Amino acid sequence: MSPRTIPQALDRAAETWPDTVAIEDGEVRLTFAELRDQAHRAARALIARGIAPGDRVGIWAPNLWEWIVAGLGVHCAGAAIVTLNTRYKGHEARYILDKSGAKLLFTVDGFLGLDFVSMLERPQLPTVRFRTEDFAAFLASGGDASLPEVAPDAMADILFTSGTTGAPKGAVCTQEQAVRAYTSWAEVVGLAHGDRYLVIAPFFHAFGYKAGWLACLLTGATILPQATFDLGEVLRRIPADGVTVLPGPPAIYQTFLQRDDLDEHDLSSLRLAVTGAASIPVQLIRDMRDVLGFDTVITGYGLTEACGIATMCRFDDDPETIATTSGRAIDDVEVVCVGPDGAEVPRGEPGHVLIRGYNVMAGYFDEPGRTAETVVDGWLHTGDIGVMDERGYLRITDRLKDMFIVGGFNAYPAEIEHALLAHPQVAEVAVIGIPDARLGEVGMAFVVPRGEISEEALIAWSRERMANFKVPRRVAFLDALPRNASTKVMKFELRELAGV
Repeated sequence: MSPRTIPQALDRAAETWPDTVAIEDGEVRLTFAELRDQAHRAARALIARGIAPGDRVGIWAPNLWEWIVAGLGVHCAGAAIVTLNTRYKGHEARYILDKSGAKLLFTVDGFLGLDFVSMLERPQLPTVRFRTEDFAAFLASGGDASLPEVAPDAMADILFTSGTTGAPKGAVCTQEQAVRAYTSWAEVVGLAHGDRYLVIAPFFHAFGYKAGWLACLLTGATILPQATFDLGEVLRRIPADGVTVLPGPPAIYQTFLQRDDLDEHDLSSLRLAVTGAASIPVQLIRDMRDVLGFDTVITGYGLTEACGIATMCRFDDDPETIATTSGRAIDDVEVVCVGPDGAEVPRGEPGHVLIRGYNVMAGYFDEPGRTAETVVDGWLHTGDIGVMDERGYLRITDRLKDMFIVGGFNAYPAEIEHALLAHPQVAEVAVIGIPDARLGEVGMAFVVPRGEISEEALIAWSRERMANFKVPRRVAFLDALPRNASTKVMKFELRELAGV
């Protein structure tokens, strides 16, 4: 019987592949049977601390084996994971923890020079630190409490995203949604028992969490966590760890191809790559196959409100299709492009992308009004503009919400604008995404100043206030922002000013 919850998937993995190594992280090796044991210990420790089904537990840490054990422990206790971006500053993390009502936080002492605990300023929030004796003591504190039966429709996680208001919204995904969606994902990409998957995508994101370690749990593949993307370290690990699967944003593969000494590195174990972006050069797909040696390269499209997955290319699609489209809808999911009247537009014409199916979120956490605006009659209004061809393959051409992607991280102009308005010398601001050779896109801010301020000073101020991927790389000063008759900022004029 196929699992319908993540705890059921964990049990099946432990029973089907008990001696297969589930996780390799430094000196740590856990088989699937050992992983289940550790996850159950974590679940009992959470129960001993008062965590009950339906509660929320935050995880603010890089890709580590402890993240997976803690996350599975949360699931087995019947609670929901709340993920936090490791680039967040304290006020950004505080908002998400407070909004979700998280009752406990898993974190680390420090990462990338950031001291999460001191930045958080929440001494009243129970906290367990990875990579310390604190975590070992936590695992030993649970006793023998019985674990709850977790229902398929139970909340599995809340992944926060941002909308046009700039305030992050928490998309709720259920247990069965997660299992069903990434069973389908794994089948399409061909992930299988025996694969060794280097997970570079961060666990706080659906790409690293659900298309990463959860997909491995569903298929019996071995998880190889990578805390940060260091090209030299990744090149070393590929032959040393026998890496077969290496998903990531297009920028990662471009970085590989730019190495002058690439031919000195053994990439022969690589077989599967999964990537995605609004625009990918066809030559990159060819080079990933011919130069990097991937047998299979697959692209796809999804968003947090759709469990991170909606359309995917297939393994036998040609390079042009893989590079210029995001594939067709996965099984049991509908994707259409509609016009302003809500009717589907003819194939080949642009329209608003709508999604309907089991993968559409249960709703925004504690936001019924915003949920009703986003999911209408079962259709998820994505805010993206796309063109669908006669085969049903989708090409994303623009974003109604003006989101842009910085090195694989979603950046939301309204959220960045809201942060910049806290500067005393900023009267008005509008942010757009502009092309960047290395990161794909970066932010550019157009500012109406109150007084004297320089581009360098505002960028430096921003680095202290927000995650690095959100920080504008360019700033232009204007006497006034261009607005239409409805007083809305005309961002197409700003793009013209930026030359994009």
